[in-house]
Amino acid sequence: MKSLVGKAGEVKEIFCGIDLHWRSMLAAISLGKGEVEFRSYNTMAEEGVAKLVKDLQGLQARHPGSAVWAAYEASGCGFGLVDRLREAGFRAEVLAPSHLPVSQKSRSEKTDKKDALRVLDVVRGSVLAGSLLPKCWVPPLAVRQDRELVRRRLQLGESVTKVKNRIHGFLKRWGIRRPEGLKSLWTQKYVRWLVELGKGLDWRCGVELESLVRELGFYQEEIALLDQELARLSEDARYDEKGKAMMKLKGVGLLTAMVFLTELGDVDRFGNRRALANYLGLTPRSHESGEQDDRKGHISRLGPARVRKVLNQAAWCLVRCNRYWHEWYHSRTDGHPGEKKRKITAVMRRLAILLWHRAKDAGVMKRALGAELAN
Repeated sequence: MKSLVGKAGEVKEIFCGIDLHWRSMLAAISLGKGEVEFRSYNTMAEEGVAKLVKDLQGLQARHPGSAVWAAYEASGCGFGLVDRLREAGFRAEVLAPSHLPVSQKSRSEKTDKKDALRVLDVVRGSVLAGSLLPKCWVPPLAVRQDRELVRRRLQLGESVTKVKNRIHGFLKRWGIRRPEGLKSLWTQKYVRWLVELGKGLDWRCGVELESLVRELGFYQEEIALLDQELARLSEDARYDEKGKAMMKLKGVGLLTAMVFLTELGDVDRFGNRRALANYLGLTPRSHESGEQDDRKGHISRLGPARVRKVLNQAAWCLVRCNRYWHEWYHSRTDGHPGEKKRKITAVMRRLAILLWHRAKDAGVMKRALGAELAN
């Protein structure tokens, strides 16, 4: 990295914008506002990340007192790289792709170098000019591990729904209707009827139906196993009191509570309800220009879609089971079919804020109790 040496001992800010991929990463490195040098590293091997850290440490050693600022966009590669950079003493962040500046030209001329340079420019602008850095909250390792279990349980539920829809599609294609005695779907009696039905069909169609029934059974068994592990996780001190406080509300079960808590991570990091709703993507988009008034559009749908999914399910349950919410919803949607989606979204937002308050209050009470016992 000879081109970035500069004067020996001169204090400068060292910036590193990274375009991270599973097999490789491209780092754009500069001293202050100086020239940018691009360095490629192999991320398939541990030596690649270690080489990046070593290069940045070597550059920092040539400029005592300088700080290293590094960042990359959030992706499926996780937070392992930011952990390594922070362990080395660097000021590393993960940026939210949805908040980075994007132009029509950048969309049509996308390269790894331009992506790394864009991240570098955002970091330099934040440090040198004080512009806003669109960084993500980096969850602790324990929260990431908790998310793996909870997300897997959520995926299994989605898989069950897909298999059931395939079975419905099969029956519909062949004009098969369930007997009048089978009023409820997906009971043991209904599944036994599907099995017997498969035996009486053409062998090719029968094989397909039997395969779908076996697939459904597999997912249901996996769900039963993961529900036990989810209950075990919910008993952890980080979730126990908060989860119980949230589940006192009708329509909020164990899965909804755990998805909400693990995806938020730290409920205290939201300063107010608007910050929470904005994070969950439940705030409407707005457009205001010149003399035009502010026009509200659809919700932004930013943030974790998993939370919106469980909130939507809980909101419909709340509307059906809770008298207050039932009257509130129907008084605003009767005679206006187009309002149903908008009002259920409003219920989702209010429910999210209510759950957030319950989780926060449970945490405050637990901390207060701990302080009292300590005294």
